[in-house]
Amino acid sequence: MKALVIGAGGVGSAIANIASRRPFITSMVLADRSLSRAQAAVTKVNDPRFSAEEVDASDVNDIRALIRKAAPDIVVNAVDPRFVMPIFLACEEEKVNYMDMAMSLSKPHPTDPMNTPGIKLGDEQFAREKNWKDSGIYAVVGMGIEPGMSDVFARYAHDELFSRIDYLAVMDGSNLTVDGFDFAPSFSIWTTIEECLNPPLIFEEGRGWYTTEPFSELETFDFPEGIGPVECVNVEHEEVVLIPMKVKAKQVRFKYGLGAQFIETLKTIHILGMDKKEKVKVGNVEISPRDLLASILPDPATIGDLMRGKTCAGTLVKGLDKSGKPRAVYIYNVVDNKWSMANYGNQAVVWQTAINPLIAMELIANGTWKPEGISGPEWFTAKPFLDLIEEYGSSWHIREEDTNGIEI
Repeated sequence: MKALVIGAGGVGSAIANIASRRPFITSMVLADRSLSRAQAAVTKVNDPRFSAEEVDASDVNDIRALIRKAAPDIVVNAVDPRFVMPIFLACEEEKVNYMDMAMSLSKPHPTDPMNTPGIKLGDEQFAREKNWKDSGIYAVVGMGIEPGMSDVFARYAHDELFSRIDYLAVMDGSNLTVDGFDFAPSFSIWTTIEECLNPPLIFEEGRGWYTTEPFSELETFDFPEGIGPVECVNVEHEEVVLIPMKVKAKQVRFKYGLGAQFIETLKTIHILGMDKKEKVKVGNVEISPRDLLASILPDPATIGDLMRGKTCAGTLVKGLDKSGKPRAVYIYNVVDNKWSMANYGNQAVVWQTAINPLIAMELIANGTWKPEGISGPEWFTAKPFLDLIEEYGSSWHIREEDTNGIEI
């Protein structure tokens, strides 16, 4: 498979590192607005199948020109979700397959944002599905860790473990710290703000999708493998859009284990207006507060040596098992930063994200998954994906949970 990866930051460079160990990749072009960053990532893998290019991910025509030059089988979007639509549209126009790890951005309801969804995550992409089907190309959307592996866990629970799902919550948490920094997000601050300060999306059977206040429904969840209890809150995330489209569940939500200090910092960022995307004039310069914030925080791609701890992504499912008895499980994946740095030179969060598009690409390349039009991870049988996780150096586990409150 010939791949063009747009974005040579933390996730993009991790994709290259992992892909260099997989023979199904025949060639990979790593492109970035900074050619030197793409070249550095390619130099690191030291593999003749890999090359670097420069691209402006905000410019559809620039992306189209690169697609024509690289002639890939698939374009992988590894940049911030604000660039989803330019890359997606360029692929549509050039009739080439596409994959991303975060979907097109939401827009709040104009009059009732804390109760009613406006444009949901991914709506702009799914609205164009007919064009993709008519052209005979595919887009696999939300194929990272969360969304991505968490959706695969949901599909597995639906197919293999449960006859009825009452409650499904993707639970994300870690005990990661960064030496020398009181506030250093392990992922793009641009994306972190977008997820955490937008009205969270929830799905309920009979009601459909609705929104709530940011940081709602605080609960402490005990994460596995020594991470321990972390304060979790509702957050807007793609799983809540995707999972109900293919998995029958009475409730679906996403809860992020931010911790009390992180939540307070994000609230302060919002109060000060530093989360705003619109540009403001400072002297003779115009800049968006969010871009300014991103520029002064440490780059998530460069903090791996300073990072300590583990990150966990998982799906909590409650309902009735295949025999009709109450069951609750947490299906999860944990990555230790010490391990990912030692084996790949990538910090845990970006490595954990990067393996998933590659697993999906390998399943497509060998014919196991056959995407058509626009698909999410739960469109496909989960077991082949789960079988490959260990081959990629990671693992997944099922932890039994408390069944109190589950009615037969």
